[in-house]
Amino acid sequence: MSGPCSYDRPRRIRRGAALTLFLAGVLATGAATGTWSDRAEGAAQRTARDRTAFGAHTPESATADRAAVERAASEAIADGKSGAQAAADVVSRSGDRWSTIYTPGEFEDFQEQLDGAYVGVGLWVRQVAGGRTEVSRVQPGGPAARAGIAVGDRLRAVDGLTTRGRPVTEIVARLRGDVPDGSWGRAAGAGTPVELDLQRGARHWTTTLHRTRLRTRNVVTDRPAGAHGPTRVKIAAFAKGTGDAVRRAVRRASPHGGLLLDLRGNTGGLVTEAVATASAFLDGGLVTTYDVRGSQRALYAERGGNTRLPLVVLVDGGTMSAAELLAGALQDRGRAVVVGSPTFGKGSVQMPSELPDGSVAELTVGHYRTPSGRTVDGAGITPDLVVEDHAEKRARTVLSGLGTGA
Repeated sequence: MSGPCSYDRPRRIRRGAALTLFLAGVLATGAATGTWSDRAEGAAQRTARDRTAFGAHTPESATADRAAVERAASEAIADGKSGAQAAADVVSRSGDRWSTIYTPGEFEDFQEQLDGAYVGVGLWVRQVAGGRTEVSRVQPGGPAARAGIAVGDRLRAVDGLTTRGRPVTEIVARLRGDVPDGSWGRAAGAGTPVELDLQRGARHWTTTLHRTRLRTRNVVTDRPAGAHGPTRVKIAAFAKGTGDAVRRAVRRASPHGGLLLDLRGNTGGLVTEAVATASAFLDGGLVTTYDVRGSQRALYAERGGNTRLPLVVLVDGGTMSAAELLAGALQDRGRAVVVGSPTFGKGSVQMPSELPDGSVAELTVGHYRTPSGRTVDGAGITPDLVVEDHAEKRARTVLSGLGTGA
């Protein structure tokens, strides 16, 4: 567990911890229902408020001290207490909002998510006017689909708890089976029940679903019906295999229409997969530099990428972490035109290490920069063309003016 990790999870409120759930649909809960795919809606409007609530996160921001975390865990274990809880207390007091502590079960669950797997019911949800929550997408073949739940259905309650006015993260965590009261342990497993209170027009009903193990589609490709027109590649998150999936999409893309790379609502993922994705469009060269406890390092694209295919990258305020790294690299290298609204600004590096009781501390150790040296953390990526409304339409217009890859 020595490599950098840039895979964002919501920090659940735990005993003695001030770590807060934030950003509707951050990846761990988003993986339960696919929330990130709809977070693009209104994300730009949320970003300013989120940054105000947490403060600008700069390279000089607080980070949890690894030695202090390990010492607290060891002392707690020696006293017969929870090492993970003691470590979480130290992280909380440090003010580092990106570091976190996982129990062994939670970290195992996290690793499964990196493989694109999750336990849930196969629902995508979003908040609409009046604080209501509605279904925005249903995963084919999942428990929700088999129960007849459809897009547009209103989700009124989960296990008897109303959804009105509650953060999407909390709603999704309950769908997934995470315990939101600070208790330690892993999420509910496959086969566990969850009761949903739903409404469709005048019809109101309740149904009990049983969670199951599902797989997410982190890369979705939409190709033009004919030989002309752009190929749209939507990346929801950078899990294992994302880079290979994008390479396949690039090989099959029509050179006449170019490619629209949609990173809206992408909360990040594995940095190695973001670099592999960059390699699909670059012929080698620098993708990012980062520091780890003062030591400067760099990541490079592989040679052989398609450098002729016209490319536009679509971003918004929900574009975070590894997704910002990718957008910034393609922008700095002059490989793509970036369109949309400014990105979130999460450019810190986390690395996991095992604590004496088997729990895992994932602590901030450094920060990423784009090839030109721009700092992402607290600043984000400013698009070449800033568009708040109808961004995809504008992006397609830009793409049509870039010529062809012939």
